[in-house]
Amino acid sequence: MNPRFSVVAPVYNEEQLVEKFYQRVRDVMEGLGKSWELVLINDGCRDKSPELMDAIHAQDPEHVVILHFARNFGHQIAITAGMDHARGDAVVVIDSDLQDPPEVIPDLIAKWREGYEVVYAVRAEREGETWFKLFTARLFYRIIQALTDVVIPMEAGDFRLLDRNALEALKRMRERHRFVRAMVSWIGFRQIGVPYKRHARTAGETKYPFRKMFRLALDAITGFSVFPLKLTQWFGMAAVGLGILLALILLVIRLGGAAPLAGQGLTASLVLFMGGVQLLGIGILGEYVGRIYDEIRDRPLYIVREIKRRE
Repeated sequence: MNPRFSVVAPVYNEEQLVEKFYQRVRDVMEGLGKSWELVLINDGCRDKSPELMDAIHAQDPEHVVILHFARNFGHQIAITAGMDHARGDAVVVIDSDLQDPPEVIPDLIAKWREGYEVVYAVRAEREGETWFKLFTARLFYRIIQALTDVVIPMEAGDFRLLDRNALEALKRMRERHRFVRAMVSWIGFRQIGVPYKRHARTAGETKYPFRKMFRLALDAITGFSVFPLKLTQWFGMAAVGLGILLALILLVIRLGGAAPLAGQGLTASLVLFMGGVQLLGIGILGEYVGRIYDEIRDRPLYIVREIKRRE
């Protein structure tokens, strides 16, 4: 019989926290009095996390499912794999670093029982984060809101609950460059937020430094908007307009009998400007073409080396 609730949690180098995470999830889910499962995804860990995950499964095979990836495929792909293998009527996605407290799960379930099909957790407070992290996070959301066609709630991450119907709709979206929270917003359904306090990380290192946040923003923009392509078109039109305007100015100056604006400096500036516009356009176009190339190869999103589950 399928469990009532599934909890999906990617794990990447969390040897200091994975056992404590399981214990807290177990305590919360047992308190609900319904059948449940915990799906842990080993996203190519390089520490002792896989051995600890296997030990957790051996200790509680009735509730714990382990997916061992063949290599590191990334956080968004690990979330996808967990949702693919989850069997619950409602599926909760949460990180295993304990910054998102499992004790909030009953609040998400309460809203689901009211009839909402997607319940996302909203960070009302964020402990232990620097001003730079907070600033870039807010800038990240504002850029996504301005440039894409989907509305992502501010301060909402991947910590959320999805009803089975919403999950099945999401599972039909198999693009390689994934931004799950935007994809969940795109599918629609009845959605609502639940505020919570996000805790500071007590061990390990963040898995989303600025470089990965930038990559995630790029995935969101190119995955849900053609604005960058339009931007290059506008740059090209502006460059053509400036070129025509400059030619007219030089013509008027020449007809007026004055020496025209000339020289190596002006020529070099114009060449550099036009070259920069062209390279920018080629780079943006290349980003979209690269995504098309990734899609048409039709490779699997991930490869699971081993699954541990009691049938």
